[in-house]
Amino acid sequence: MRWATLALLVLLAAVQASLWLGKGSLPQVWSLQRQLEAQQARNDALRNRNRAVSAEVADLKEGLEMVEEKARSELGMLRPDEVLVQLTPRR
Repeated sequence: MRWATLALLVLLAAVQASLWLGKGSLPQVWSLQRQLEAQQARNDALRNRNRAVSAEVADLKEGLEMVEEKARSELGMLRPDEVLVQLTPRR
């Protein structure tokens, strides 16, 4: 009887060791969950950026107002009858 109890305790210790230290252990699962949450946050940020770019592309395809705004702000282009006035803030 004593040997059976000892054998069962050894088997229980082996099962517990694999649970805490082996492949698929709780610390590994927790680590994978943290990695998954970080990846989901990155995916959400990229999804938002993609939506913004898609909206900008749709605006560019839809009308000339966005094209004109881009030309003015990024390239400094003006119409033939316009005068550019730049104001600098006081220090």
